[in-house]
Amino acid sequence: MTEGTTSAAAEGADTLTRLEQEGEIAADYLEGLLDIADLDGDIDMDVEADRASVSIISDTGSRDLQKLVGRDGEVLEALQELTRLAVHRETGDRSRLMLDIAGYRAQKRAELSELGAKAAAEVKSSGEPLRLKPMSPFERKVVHDAVKAAGLRSESEGEEPQRFVVVLPA
Repeated sequence: MTEGTTSAAAEGADTLTRLEQEGEIAADYLEGLLDIADLDGDIDMDVEADRASVSIISDTGSRDLQKLVGRDGEVLEALQELTRLAVHRETGDRSRLMLDIAGYRAQKRAELSELGAKAAAEVKSSGEPLRLKPMSPFERKVVHDAVKAAGLRSESEGEEPQRFVVVLPA
């Protein structure tokens, strides 16, 4: 192994360790919140696409966790930000942690990927740019990825909370 390869491997291991630490801090914080709210849920931690990923799931299929998702994921977004702040307080580093509750984000990701693919197909056939409705940063990222996978490009325009994706012809 060359020195550069060894250094890159060590850096990758350091990043993985840091992301796993973020997940553990987030899990502890979320466990405390679940206890305070008297809600049942299991915490699942992972590292996906260079960010810590934490999910709260329920074995019973209980609708209690839906309270933590809220209307259109608003409560979920707020809890994600609070969890990121808890991680920041412990580590001193900004966190890009993703939180999912009761599979809400996973389902939303699938719907948005389909929306991005359909929008790309429409732009390919019409040759005209297509503006989508305003979306959260998470939603826009998923759509951008789906458009890119379809071989087109996209841009975000506007100001929060009215920021939206424009799918552009090739």
